[in-house]
Amino acid sequence: MSGKKRKTKIVIGRKDIASFPEIGLSNINVKIDTGAYTSSIHCKFIQVKNDVLTCSFLGEDAGSIHHFTNYKTIRVKSSNGIAQNRYEIKTKIRLFNKSYQISLSLSNRKEMRFPVLLGRKFLNPKFVVDPSLIDLSIKNLIYEFDYSL
Repeated sequence: MSGKKRKTKIVIGRKDIASFPEIGLSNINVKIDTGAYTSSIHCKFIQVKNDVLTCSFLGEDAGSIHHFTNYKTIRVKSSNGIAQNRYEIKTKIRLFNKSYQISLSLSNRKEMRFPVLLGRKFLNPKFVVDPSLIDLSIKNLIYEFDYSL
């Protein structure tokens, strides 16, 4: 083999279970969506006051309120073609016993099956998706795909 470093990606299935330790969420069902550019998380309460973003994730009680001073507004086009402004935060996600930085747009996903959607911006260049598989990280099954060919 030449002096080139092997390029590998971890294989992830169409759904998995992840944790978000900085915001206190564990064992959350996530959908892997290569059709989505951004990743998003369900929030039931979002408010900005005095440049502080306040929100409550998933089905948390009012006592589980989070505050962010480091956030931004992004424009997201949904699958139905409608564009909307959303707030985006940065946090950590835990998958395959590794911690990664992730940007999450805050969205009302109450009617969706999965409270978290992982899009291409997060998936690339770390993962390759095999839609025939599920829950690889929670099963502690790590398959690597060599794409250096």
